[in-house]
Amino acid sequence: MTMLASLARAYERRAARGEAPPFGFSQEKISWLIPLQADGTPAGAPVDLREGEGRKRSPRLMAVPQPTKRTSGVAPNFLWDKTAYVLGVTAGEGKRTAKEHAAFVESHQDWLAGAKDEGLSAFLGFLGWWRPERFTELGWPEEMKDQNLVFALESERLANTRIHDRPAAQAIWAGLSGGGDRNSALCLVSGRRAPVARLHPAIKGVWGAQSSGASIVSFNLDAFTSYGNEQGDNAPVSDAAAAAYTGMLNQFLDRDSGHRLQIGDASTVFWADGDDEVANEAAAGIFASFFDVDDEVEAKKVGDALERVRGSLKVPDWSAALAPGVRFYVVGLAPNAARISVRFYIEDDFRDLARLVAEHQERLRIEPPPRNTLSLWRMLLETATLRKRENIPPNLAGDWLRAILTGAPYPLTLLSAVLMRIRAEVGASGYRAINATRVAMLKSILIRNFNVGAPVALDPTCKDPGYVLGRLFAVYQQIQYAALGDVNASVTDKYYGAAAAHPRKVFTTLASLSQNHLSRLGKQQRGRMVNLERDVAGIMEMMEPSADPFPANLSDRSQALFALGYYHQRNKYFAKSDTAADAGAEGDA
Repeated sequence: MTMLASLARAYERRAARGEAPPFGFSQEKISWLIPLQADGTPAGAPVDLREGEGRKRSPRLMAVPQPTKRTSGVAPNFLWDKTAYVLGVTAGEGKRTAKEHAAFVESHQDWLAGAKDEGLSAFLGFLGWWRPERFTELGWPEEMKDQNLVFALESERLANTRIHDRPAAQAIWAGLSGGGDRNSALCLVSGRRAPVARLHPAIKGVWGAQSSGASIVSFNLDAFTSYGNEQGDNAPVSDAAAAAYTGMLNQFLDRDSGHRLQIGDASTVFWADGDDEVANEAAAGIFASFFDVDDEVEAKKVGDALERVRGSLKVPDWSAALAPGVRFYVVGLAPNAARISVRFYIEDDFRDLARLVAEHQERLRIEPPPRNTLSLWRMLLETATLRKRENIPPNLAGDWLRAILTGAPYPLTLLSAVLMRIRAEVGASGYRAINATRVAMLKSILIRNFNVGAPVALDPTCKDPGYVLGRLFAVYQQIQYAALGDVNASVTDKYYGAAAAHPRKVFTTLASLSQNHLSRLGKQQRGRMVNLERDVAGIMEMMEPSADPFPANLSDRSQALFALGYYHQRNKYFAKSDTAADAGAEGDA
């Protein structure tokens, strides 16, 4: 099933349960309601529909006639709109406010001509009575300006019946939003012949895209068209299917929908397509928890979930969501000028996706572990300058998530980004730059991309040159600390970047420095000196006799192993004291 077809099907299921507006309507943010008398005059002050308190009040989502898609032209909505159209007032300069208001009045006088419904007559009466200067005369609140408005008869207001809800209004809207004399064609989404949507409704909520909305399907240049077709005729999708897939996508993109994650620059939407709606929602919740975990309670839930997936256990809470045949969809959307690009699209059995996520989490396992759960978002921040979202390398989030969910190798840009951040920060923050989160990411890349048996905890038997050199560097750092205590610039601050990339240039110097430090330490703590000398000797013995102990250069793969060996050996020393143990686990500070 295609992405659009699955979205349309999900919308139809929700509409059947009364959880989504019917065809021709959409959920929009409405802030104010104007109550009307039968003659069209206001029945008192406007009613504030916003929810919350103080400055945190937010518009209420309400099913209203589908908004007109606006680019640069003037196009009023049916029976609702913002104040510039409805009342002719705006908080800004409003260079074309008068034109917008005139279009709203003229259009409704045309659309509602001959209507005998009491509510529609009252609405027309209001438009005839209203003048923009009445806004100030009536003392209506300034915070109304530029908000969306709806209308209701005062007698029906408490019953939550708006004028656009009245059967007569819906009948007129059905005629206005129907196919009219437009071409009918076989819909690529539903497979049924129906009038083709020339313009698809706007998709809102994609991070970085236009606030007014953008499109996935659109044709506005001759280069995009074929066989003389214009706009939507080039990819025929019916009005009903276009409204359904965009309506469902807009619901999923809502911040509190439970079906959306922001991963880097990709607004990631996900949903299940099974016969059991409870199982569908359970699957979406499970998926969200895999990648967006911030507290210990949720982390434990995810840990239990992964264990159940690994063991193929079927328990009451999981049996439906993990049952074979529950298809799961993941879509990454990114802004692209006035359009939305599909960064990635994945469709698979939910059980298979859960297994792939469990394998990904297993590859990340490291000892000692980081303080915080390794959510994808938290790890992406470790690749960004100053750990700011806007500095995450472009496309990295989408490429990495796609690799996780398809079992493909991780993007090598992830490896280079982590190594770059370590080299850039180690001079200022020392060993804190080589933290548990970054090392776990490097370990997972080594396993997935290079098929390296990277150890979870310190492995004294591992002879890989990069791992051994990383361990040796950590011992040299510990020798300096034992002899001198905290210093302004440790060997890690000065030499880590060069040692990891060009060992031959640095390790001779480090060996010479360590001898001086050991000599000083021997005068104070001879036993400790002997133990550290033993550590150096033991690591040196792990080096292959036939190989160059200090190669001129290390590849990115070997630099990742260098960081892993350094992290393991360093934390061996921290684990020896209670106070130092915290320093070992603080790797995410």
